[in-house]
Amino acid sequence: MKRRLAAAAAVILLPAGVVPAVALPATAAPGTGSASAVGAAASPEMLAAMQRDLGLTASEAKARIVRDDKASRTDADLRKALGKGYAGGWVDAESGNLVVAVTDTALTARVTTAGAVAKVVARSAAELDGVKNGLDRISAKATSATVAGWYVDVASNTVVVLAKGDTTGASSFVKASGVDSSAVRLVPTTESPVPYYDVRGGDAFYMGGGRCSVGFSVTGGFVTAGHCGTTGTATQGFNQVSQGTFRGSSFPGNDYAWVQTNANWTPQPWVNNYAGGNTTVAGSTESAVGASICRSGSTTGWRCGTVQAKNSSVTYPQGTVSGLTRTNACAEPGDSGGSWLSGQQAQGVTSGGSGNCSSGGTTYFQPVNEILSVYGLTLRTGSGGGDPPPTGCTGYEATYSGSVTSGNSQFQPNGSYYQSTVSGTHRGCLDGPSGVDFDLYLQKWNGSAWVDVAAGESASADETITYNGTAGYYRYDVYAYSGSGSYSLGITNP
Repeated sequence: MKRRLAAAAAVILLPAGVVPAVALPATAAPGTGSASAVGAAASPEMLAAMQRDLGLTASEAKARIVRDDKASRTDADLRKALGKGYAGGWVDAESGNLVVAVTDTALTARVTTAGAVAKVVARSAAELDGVKNGLDRISAKATSATVAGWYVDVASNTVVVLAKGDTTGASSFVKASGVDSSAVRLVPTTESPVPYYDVRGGDAFYMGGGRCSVGFSVTGGFVTAGHCGTTGTATQGFNQVSQGTFRGSSFPGNDYAWVQTNANWTPQPWVNNYAGGNTTVAGSTESAVGASICRSGSTTGWRCGTVQAKNSSVTYPQGTVSGLTRTNACAEPGDSGGSWLSGQQAQGVTSGGSGNCSSGGTTYFQPVNEILSVYGLTLRTGSGGGDPPPTGCTGYEATYSGSVTSGNSQFQPNGSYYQSTVSGTHRGCLDGPSGVDFDLYLQKWNGSAWVDVAAGESASADETITYNGTAGYYRYDVYAYSGSGSYSLGITNP
């Protein structure tokens, strides 16, 4: 008996002679029901954002998701079927139709049969990629003052180079690459791209010559210790890139502050666990005296102890701070402001203490709920499923992420299925969080039900599947045999 079925059998009890009625999910049978499920699976937040940013109604947003999902699958199928003659596919902005470009008129019938609009062009997708690769090889010669970037534009059958100022610098860049200039379009732009960074609890940040640690991400920034900076103090992130400004600070008396970050930084509901990953912040329920507690800081990383007392007053050289929580976890300079967690519940930010992490010591933290209340801030929280989705599966055609709880399944892609029009190899790679046991099943539609055709059932969080199958409808089943958390699934199909 399969591990998954064995687990289910342990909890399903029926009186003798009773036959359970089995209702297949909406995505069980390929058809219009499956498409509807794709739209219905979208989160309320996503649908609201689509209404806001794309000017759609709620029903139009769901229909758009269904339409685009179908177009994307058709485009992927045609890319494989057309081979070297494929020149790219896109959803037309006005009509909403999928347009697929080909380099041979003889291939147009295959495109229209698949339900797409065919367009004959001069260059294949492989040729356009070759031009872009030629530009990539001399990327060191591109400066942000003259070139903002470059990309393959399948709709125009060219490679676009975004030129800043006049086009002289961009033209020189293209010429130096040695690529066919007729395949390149110079497009003037005022774009000035800059990298974005995550705000994460426990990471270092700087204030001129000083260093502290991020406490917890809040909407618009993060909280930290008040002694780290006064209102108006500018901050730089762990990478010394401009980060934000202290918008509120109180010390002594209290020891809390909040920093409003700029557009380069995205507050995330995570705390650096200093073991190569993150711990997701799920809330801020206060722990009892005697409870275990851990802290994250940029000097000594991840350290743990227990809560010894609450509402402690501590006399520092700068003055007395009241309302702190006392612990026997160690800390050192630079850890100030860092995160305190019990499980996934935020507790507070590091204030100060005595001793060190070599000989041991006592450390105090400012409770986080008081900080949130004083400044009217909202703590950034995740699903409570542990780390953000792992990304250990690389080199696959498509990647999907999700979160699954113990004893339950989640189907991919996106609660639906995919179609393979030819025989070939299906490859799946599941990367789950540490400490759990996830299984992976590849299922095929047999005309009336989904059946398992391949399985990965090891005792770890990670599984891989390779299956040689015929044309048909397939889906992946991610099953949490034990433990819960987020995962990443990479898939490649014929």
